[in-house]
Amino acid sequence: MSSPQPALRDGFARLVARIARQWRRAVDRRLQPFGLTEATWLPLIHIARAAAPMRQKDLSASLVLDGSSVVRLLDALESAGLIERREDADRRAKIIALTGHALGIIDQVEAASREVRTEVLTGLSDEEIEVATRVLQRVGQNLSQMLPD
Repeated sequence: MSSPQPALRDGFARLVARIARQWRRAVDRRLQPFGLTEATWLPLIHIARAAAPMRQKDLSASLVLDGSSVVRLLDALESAGLIERREDADRRAKIIALTGHALGIIDQVEAASREVRTEVLTGLSDEEIEVATRVLQRVGQNLSQMLPD
């Protein structure tokens, strides 16, 4: 294995962060005609894609936001009629449930996401995407070990 190249490694994190911001902005632009912004669609997608009903702490972890930011976010989504907070079996915590209105919005977000993903990945082979995925998964694992739950 060759020795690490500092300039290459220094630019990697900036590149990943920049690409992630650009990707979200591209989806944001597709959703502007519907009056949606990342602050609206991103948490809805995280809730919709969750394997189990989400609690506030789950959404906070998923979005990598602190609890107070998620409270304000959920208050705004609830005021907009997009979510409801419901009692869970554990009465100390409430689950976040999507409303019917939110489900229609999620369909729009998913369609816009697919369009952007298709355009962004044009010209990349499955092998290139597999390598990039493995690299980013490894970076994510390393970050998970550094950050508390």
